Amino acid sequence: MEKILIVDDSILQAAQLKSILEDEYEITTAHTAQEGLRLASSGDYSLVLLDVVMPGMDGFTLLKKLQEEIITQSIPVILITSLKDIENEQHGLILGAVDYITKPFHPLIIKARVNTHIKLYKYRRQIELQSMTDQLTGIANRRKYEDYSITKWNEAIRLRVPFTICMFDIDRFKVYNDTFGHPAGDKVIAATAATAAAHLKRSTDFLARYGGEEFIALLMGDSSQKAFAQLIKIRKKIEDLHIPHDPSVSQWVTVSIGGVTVIPQRENSYASYLKIADTMLYDAKKGGRNRVIWADEKMNQLYEKRRRTNGAQTTKSILTS
Repeated sequence: MEKILIVDDSILQAAQLKSILEDEYEITTAHTAQEGLRLASSGDYSLVLLDVVMPGMDGFTLLKKLQEEIITQSIPVILITSLKDIENEQHGLILGAVDYITKPFHPLIIKARVNTHIKLYKYRRQIELQSMTDQLTGIANRRKYEDYSITKWNEAIRLRVPFTICMFDIDRFKVYNDTFGHPAGDKVIAATAATAAAHLKRSTDFLARYGGEEFIALLMGDSSQKAFAQLIKIRKKIEDLHIPHDPSVSQWVTVSIGGVTVIPQRENSYASYLKIADTMLYDAKKGGRNRVIWADEKMNQLYEKRRRTNGAQTTKSILTS
C-alpha cells in the first residue's frame, strides 16, 4: 500500500483528508511543518498533501526545504490551500508542487488527483529503477553506482563509521569467452552477480556491475577485518559454483578481489580510495588470482594466502596515495 503524508495544522482538516483516502492508502498526519519535514525525511512516502497557511514555517517554505533535500526531493507534493489567487498558485508550482487544490475541496476531486499523481509517481519510479539496473544481472548499474557512492561516502563522513570500497572481476574472462562463447560468458557474469548479491543483502550493502566482468561493492559500518572475511567468503562461494573454465588456465571460474576500508574524513577524497581498491585488485591478480587482498584502516595490506597457509591472513604496511 502506498504511503501518503498529510501536513496540516488543522486537526479537523487533516482528519477529513485522511478519511477520504485511508481506504486506499496508508496515511500519516503531521500538524506542524517541522514535524512534516522530519516524517518526510524518515519515511518512504509516495505523496505529500501540504497545507500552505500554517503558523511558523508555512507550506511554501516547507516545500522549498523538501525540494532541497536529496531524500525528499523526488516526493510529489500537492498543495491544498484557501489561497485562491493566481500568484500563489504560480508560486507553489514554480517551487515544485505537482498540483494545487483550493479549499473548499470535493472528496471525489481529492481522490481523483491523488490517484493520478500516485500512478505517475509509481511509473516514474519504475522507469528510474530500470535506468539504474543492469539488465543482464539485475543488480545496480554503473550509473546507479555513481549516484550512490558519493551520497554514502558523505553519509559515512557524517556518521563517522567505516566505509569499504571493494572491486572484483572474473579471472581470465577473455579466455573464457573465447573458449565457450559470449552467451556462456553472460551466464557466468549473471551467476557471479547473483552469488555476490546473495551475501550482500543488508541495507548498508551495495553491489553494482562496474563494467564488463568487473563489479564494485560498497559496505558501511564494517571493520576491515569483517569486510575482508566477508569477501573471502564470497570468493569461495563463486569458486564453489564449479563452473568449468578453459583447463589451460583454470579448473573453475574464479574471481580476484581487492578492497579498502577507511573511516573517511572531510578532507579525504573518495576517488583516492577507489584507486587504492583498484590497486588491491591489481595486486590480487598479480599475486596469482582467485584471492582477496585488502587495505585496512591503518593502510596495512591484508593478504589471503590460500594455497600455502590454508586461508590464513598476513599483513604488510602500504602507503596511501
